[in-house]
Amino acid sequence: MLKVKNIETWYDLIRALHGISFEVKEGDIVTLLGSNGAGKTTTLKTIMQILEDEDQPEKGSIEFLGERIDKKDTEEIVRRGITYVPEGREVFPELTVMENIQMGAYTRKDRKNIKDDIERVFVHFPILKEREKQQAGYLSGGEQQMLAIGRALMSRPKLMMLDEPSLGLSPLLTKQIFNIIQDINREGVTILLVEQNVNMALKYANFAFLMENGRIVRADRPEVLREDEDVKEFYLGIATETSVKGYKRYRRKVRFR
Repeated sequence: MLKVKNIETWYDLIRALHGISFEVKEGDIVTLLGSNGAGKTTTLKTIMQILEDEDQPEKGSIEFLGERIDKKDTEEIVRRGITYVPEGREVFPELTVMENIQMGAYTRKDRKNIKDDIERVFVHFPILKEREKQQAGYLSGGEQQMLAIGRALMSRPKLMMLDEPSLGLSPLLTKQIFNIIQDINREGVTILLVEQNVNMALKYANFAFLMENGRIVRADRPEVLREDEDVKEFYLGIATETSVKGYKRYRRKVRFR
């Protein structure tokens, strides 16, 4: 479905992505994992073409459903079936919940189906139905995250990209959000997920890519990564008897890839 090939992205004179390549298969939940500054958010923004013009990649290509989109503008990318839920939710605080949801359909031409899709959002997020006339700025963090996902659904995406959906949420709300993401995936929406809660991401994903310093350093199935000693220690926080040796070995692998 999505093919990212040898993309390099720069911020001024700093190279943020070092020729990364990966694929997302239709119907999967795929996660990008890594520490702060690894390049995960930059990857999503590069796909959506929402970086500053001078920061857009000059090398590599991005294909979606067999067609290149790396030279398309963001609105066209949304029309083709990709939507993005940014880190920090970024709802419109002075608009009501209903107005925020309706904003998600701004690229659509099939206006007659919008009402049905609003009801679909309310099925996933009943609390938003109760809050539909309330200004979004007064919602809790969890409710704002639900609103951001609901707004994204209104474009009828084939691929939904989510950046840190559990950020700032309680464990209970985090589990609820991930269950809803899984439900959305079961309805036919492919998911590309950036998430620092590695345990939750590996629990729900079909495939995972590990990023370090703007590079993809590992790609595998979640069940394999969970048993990897380096992943256990540096991503899952499980100490091992070879902590120091493991750390040095891991850093060497990342540095010389």
